[in-house]
Formats: sequence, structure tokens, C-alpha cells
Amino acid sequence: MSQKSERRGIHVDQSELLCKKGCGYYGNAAWQGLCSKCWREEYQRARQKQIQEDWALAEKLQREEEAAYASSQGVQQPQPSLAPFSKFEEKKTNEKTRKVTTVKKFFSPSSRTAPKKESHEGKTPSPSISRQSSIETDRVSRDFVDFLKNLQKPGREIHKQCRAFIEGMANKKDLGADEQSECVQDFYQSMSDRLMTHFKGSSERVERVMDQVEKYIMTRLYKNVFCPETTDDEKKDLATQNRIRALHWVTIQMLCVPVDEEIPEVSDNVVKAITDVIEMDSKRVPRDKLACITRCSKHIFNAIKITKKEPASADDFLPTLIYIVLKANPPRLQSNIQYITRFCNPSRLMTGEDGYYFTNLCCAVAFIEKLDAQSLNLSPEDFERYMSGQASPRRQEPQAWPQAGPSSSPGLSQVYQSLDLLAGLGARQERVLEGARTLESDLISWQESVEREVQEILEKYPLEIRRPASAIDSDNVENDRLPPPLQPQVFAG
Repeated sequence: MSQKSERRGIHVDQSELLCKKGCGYYGNAAWQGLCSKCWREEYQRARQKQIQEDWALAEKLQREEEAAYASSQGVQQPQPSLAPFSKFEEKKTNEKTRKVTTVKKFFSPSSRTAPKKESHEGKTPSPSISRQSSIETDRVSRDFVDFLKNLQKPGREIHKQCRAFIEGMANKKDLGADEQSECVQDFYQSMSDRLMTHFKGSSERVERVMDQVEKYIMTRLYKNVFCPETTDDEKKDLATQNRIRALHWVTIQMLCVPVDEEIPEVSDNVVKAITDVIEMDSKRVPRDKLACITRCSKHIFNAIKITKKEPASADDFLPTLIYIVLKANPPRLQSNIQYITRFCNPSRLMTGEDGYYFTNLCCAVAFIEKLDAQSLNLSPEDFERYMSGQASPRRQEPQAWPQAGPSSSPGLSQVYQSLDLLAGLGARQERVLEGARTLESDLISWQESVEREVQEILEKYPLEIRRPASAIDSDNVENDRLPPPLQPQVFAG
């Protein structure tokens, strides 16, 4: 290398290529002039220094929090962030000798594989940490840590408060659903107030951080707070599911839904809306469940717009949403609604399009639960027969339908028109079946006629079966006097 450089007129000092540590190996400019071995050693020392600083910061935050908690004992109204954690703070005060590993665990990549020092101290970890996390939970935790790294010091404090809250909730297994909801909402409010003070009133940044906080917390607490045993959510789910199954006969005309599923694009939007509302049950975060409802509602608006060729109104949207829920019959519908109501960030649930669409879904479910004959413009007798399965509006005879008078509602008129159309389709189907039966009879007759013709031809021209030709020498009676066949001979040469 030095000879080529000298040919080009450049002088290179060989000592500049050696490692700065003097180990004798060649350095690399990308590694600040160090060799790979020395660079790894420097990197490990810097990492250990950062870990020690994080430990010091965590212990400082713990001391400040304990001091604030101790000073607040004499105040009649404690801080909102400490109200839900009285038991947890008492437990933490009794364990002062325990080293704080929260910051190290989540802000040091190598700590995930490093052995736990707490195992040697004989301390029992909290249930939320010892429980085996799912893949989704681990992914959400990593995303949350990566997001908080951009906030630096405030991010560490936010993460510490979230971890403390999750552990506190894990130790409160005897709480009812309403009490759990109150604790979560109090934490949201406390965290939002602190963020508003830190970000100096920037509501957009606060909302962005709160979305990540909600995602992290509710993913970790999902198994404990969704459809808890202390509530009757599961019983309501079964009742709603059976109710929707019993209403399978309700047609799109009965609900006056302005959607024409004969249009391919409209049918595609209807299928997407049904898929979205069913997918809601697979999400863990309340915000993600709301997103499924929002996507479903937008597909409904698109279907109405394509059918009517004009923007949809609220009067068109709600009946269509009811129809979608009846067709989809989403799993655990009541539990999902209660979960969103209890644990969603109130700022998102009470404002914006997510809150509007969620309110309409609640109204649709309430309408389905109270659906009666008057809601569908049917007589009580017909409604009972349809609900019991004794009859179906799709199978009713045309002569049994009452005539729609001038005072009839538009929805009822559409029902009668659709029933007339179904009757015409039934008559057309009968004609097609009659033609199929005639064709089958003709095929059988044709087969029989062909067989008769073949038989007549065989009788007129019978087949003569001749004996096969004999061998060449079969008629030669003097074959016994023929010479023997030639045999090959071998002569020794």
C-alpha cells in the first residue's frame, strides 16, 4: 500500500494505520482509529458507564417519589397520581433495600439476556414480570421503549410510572371492573396533567404520548381486565349473540337500508365492513378496537354513497350499521363495548370521529336488543312467528301479503315489492325445473330409440363367426416323412 501511494506522490505513515491503543493490530477510521478488539472493549466500558448512570437516576427517582409520598401523608388531598397506589407504595417502602432494575431492564439492550441479580436476593418478582409474555406483548414493550427514548429524561419517568402502575394493578386482583376502570382513568388523568405541564400545553404531543401509554398499559393488563369474572359481561355476550341469531330473517328492506348489494363495489364494501367489526375482538388496545369500528363505518358510508350517488346522512348510516351488526354477529360484542368504555382514553372516546362511531355502535346494539314488531312495521303475530322459526318472510305466499295502501310506509312498500319479486323468481325457477325434467325425459327416450335401432341392424345383418385359419402344415398328412430340421454344427479349427 505504501509503494502504490508513493508512486502517486502521496506519503503514508505506516504508524497511522496501527491501533491507537498500541496493541499492534491495524485500526479502522470508522472505529476511531481502534482495532476491533479495542473498540469492543471501549464500547463495553461506555455501556457499563451508561448502565451505572441509569441505576443512579432510577434510585434518585425512587428517593424523590418516596419523599413526596411521605410528605403527602399529612395532606388531606394527595396527588392524583398516588391515589390508586397506596398499597403499592406501602409495599415499596418496606422493600427499600431492593435494587431498582426497571430502567436497566428496559433501557439496556444487553439486560434482556443478562442474568437477573434479583434471583440471588431471594425476592419474589411481581406477577406482571414473572408471567410469560406473549409475542405481541413483547413487541409492544419494545416499541414503547423505543418511543420513550426520543423523550430522554421525561421518557424514563413515564416508563417508571407505567411500570409502577402495572405492578400495582397486578397486586389488586380483588378489585371489581368499575374500580379497575377508575384506577386506569385516574392514571390517564394524572399522566395527562403531567405531560401538559412538561410540554407546555402542546395537546398534540400529549395525545401522541398518551396513545403510546394506553397501548403499553392495556396490552399488559388485557388478560386481567377484559371480561373479568366479577362482571356479567360473558352472560350479556351470549344473550346478544342468541338475539342476533334469532333475528337472522330480518331483511335489508325491513330496516330501510339504502344499500344495493347487487352492485359489486357496494357488496365489496359491505363485506369489508363486516370483516372490520368482527376483527375488533382480536385487538387488545381500546384505541385499536375503536379503529376497527371507524374503518367499518367508513366502508358503510362508501356503500351508501355508491348506491345513492350522493353523500350519506346520519339517518342512512345507523340503519345500515344495524344491518351490518346483524349480518356479522361479532364475537363478544358486549365485552368489547364494556372494555372500550372502561379503559379507553376519555379524550379519544368523547371527541372525534372514533367517539361518534362508537356511540352509533352502542345505539345499534341497544336497538337490536329492543327490536320488536313495531320497529319493522310488522304485526305482533308475524313477528312472533318469524322469531320462533315457524315462518319466514322469504317463503310467504303472494296471496297472503296485504296490499300496500297510500298510508303504508316506504319501507313496508319495499318489503312487499321484494316479496313479489321473490314470488316471480320462484315461478321462474319452477319453469326451469320443468324444462330440466322434460330434457331428462327426452334423453331417456333418445337412448331407448338408439338401442332399438342397433338391435334391428344386428338382427338384419347377423354376424358370422368363422374359425381361425389353421397352420401351414396342418393339412399335410405326409409330414412324418419330412427330413429332420437342420442343426447347427461347430467344427474345431
